[in-house]
Amino acid sequence: MKKRNLFEKVWDAHSVGELSNGQTQLFVGRHLIHEVTSPQAFGMLRERNLPVLYPERTFATVDHIVPTNELNEPYSDPLADAMIKELRKNCEDFGVTFFDVNTGKQGIVHVVGPEQGLTQPGMTIACGDSHTSTHGAFGAIAFGVGTSQVRDLLATQTLALGKLKVRRIEVNGDLGSGVYAKDVILHVIKILGVNGGTGYAYEYGGSVFDEFSMEERMTACNMSIEGGARVGYVNPDEKTFEYLRGRNYSPDENSWDDAVSAWLSFSSDEGCEYDDLVSIDAADIVPTVTWGINPAQAIGIDEVIPDPQRAPEGEAASISEAIEYMQLVPGAPIKGTPIDVAFIGSCTNGRLSDLEEVASRIGGHTVREGVKAIVVPGSQVVSKLAQEKGLDRVFVEAGFEWRAAGCSMCLAMNPDKLIGDQLCASSSNRNFKGRQGSPTGRTMLMSPMMVAAAAVTGKVADTREVFS
Repeated sequence: MKKRNLFEKVWDAHSVGELSNGQTQLFVGRHLIHEVTSPQAFGMLRERNLPVLYPERTFATVDHIVPTNELNEPYSDPLADAMIKELRKNCEDFGVTFFDVNTGKQGIVHVVGPEQGLTQPGMTIACGDSHTSTHGAFGAIAFGVGTSQVRDLLATQTLALGKLKVRRIEVNGDLGSGVYAKDVILHVIKILGVNGGTGYAYEYGGSVFDEFSMEERMTACNMSIEGGARVGYVNPDEKTFEYLRGRNYSPDENSWDDAVSAWLSFSSDEGCEYDDLVSIDAADIVPTVTWGINPAQAIGIDEVIPDPQRAPEGEAASISEAIEYMQLVPGAPIKGTPIDVAFIGSCTNGRLSDLEEVASRIGGHTVREGVKAIVVPGSQVVSKLAQEKGLDRVFVEAGFEWRAAGCSMCLAMNPDKLIGDQLCASSSNRNFKGRQGSPTGRTMLMSPMMVAAAAVTGKVADTREVFS
């Protein structure tokens, strides 16, 4: 029998059949929805008088538009208020489980799925959000989809997709001090580019990913889409199983051993083939910051802003555009760039371990005067656990605002937005023009610890120096 990688195994196991256009009709085991891409899809079902085919396979939460500084409805933002009410109604009418704001389970969809045990190895998972690749950390094949595909999923539980090639990305060796999963994935994107993964699924492996926690693996898989890949995943192992054990939607103890055996069967076979292989030395990865307007425009904290006049042919124009928008000086060090806002949160870095790491180091430091700093837990579960540990008090005493769960400043769909040309040190995943709400707002992506270092110094700083 041919040796296969995980992507091939999961794809084959969920294939319903081949379509005339060459695509595969793929059964989707888990469908996650939120308030932004689902209203029109539910509307299309109503127009055709169709039910949700398998409502028990669909789960909803509210995250993109929910205010993080208001706890009571009606919300002051009428659009947010209307959208949560619409999702609530749709879930009730169609029999879909909804992790509403009053359940204690609400949060960013890519945080909620894993922590509830909905994300499991060997699954196909889809959501109307590009960062669905996060769930691949569990050995699942997870796709972001558009609104029309959300409709198709609700009605048929299937998607029409073209099969991807698979690139294995191995990171081996020991990471240096102050280097985190966020730095690893920014380094990968910097090397391969924002379009390097087009047509590929990324399989992450090597000693670094073997040693990563599940939350670190989620951070890396989350930003696969920023590198152009449709899917990013890590083969399941004992860490995966221990993370899932005892969670609300995980298999119970009576069926646990059978589940683990099935999950392991999806792991890539030793000696299987890949369409491409990339090897990275962990020693080459340093604390990394984006300087431009896409995640590949990144440099190490000790490097300088690129000079378009010295750029390779074909790159000068994009570098010039980014430098002009970001108001930077070619050849100047990235370290020391003044910031206005510091944001810790998002589906990339809003989990408990992210908050624990910063809280463990920030004691005795205070947010620099003139900097607005906010911490937004990725879910109500994360928030509750963090508060039980007293992390919220640590952040507040240091001068951060502690907010309720939601997407917050990662994107411009809620009241948390940049003003004018403010520069934000952000632990989120995208630094596109206008991403954080202002058409002239500027974003620099970095790890939560680097965000904390920027917050307390008022400028882009090396976390290894600030929290030594």
